[in-house]
Amino acid sequence: MLTFAISVFLLIITPGPGVLSTAGFGAAYGFKQSLRYVFGLFLGTNLVFLAVASGLIAVLLSVPSLRIFLLVLSTCYLFFLASKIALAGSNIAFIKAKAPPGIASGVLLQAINPKAYVVNTTFVSGFAFYQSSFAIELIIKFFIINSIWIPLHFLWLYAGTVLHELNLSNKNQRIINLMLSFSMIVAVVISILYSF
Repeated sequence: MLTFAISVFLLIITPGPGVLSTAGFGAAYGFKQSLRYVFGLFLGTNLVFLAVASGLIAVLLSVPSLRIFLLVLSTCYLFFLASKIALAGSNIAFIKAKAPPGIASGVLLQAINPKAYVVNTTFVSGFAFYQSSFAIELIIKFFIINSIWIPLHFLWLYAGTVLHELNLSNKNQRIINLMLSFSMIVAVVISILYSF
């Protein structure tokens, strides 16, 4: 169970669309005004967990052409985000907010977030630690995931609000951009490897 909790921490803290947009909204609108968006992400990620755990995603992905289409779309989307981050120049490369965040925006992002499906599939199908009941194991995993997910997203939200106020040098901003971009490329590689 400890291995599972450590893996949850590492997979959730890795920059993806959810955490990057959380930090971006924090930088654009502040902590308090972005809480509705984070709540939407929370609902969305739990809906993705339920879709994976129930087998709905497995049924949809059993259609080969749909699976390939979604893999290509997800991969392109992650590469797009990685290139956007890497090429952002001297600006901190968080996803920019164009409208005030809301609950529906957070739910929608998680519904199309390829990392959410890869991560939740890993959580559901891996790390078996309660052999006598898969249902009880899923409930325990659900609570472990959320007990880690919530503080990490608040941390990213806070980081976005703080980074907005810092006066970083161009070199330091560029290093941050490259690190975020590398994280996105790793997410692409994981999603491709997991798909085969």
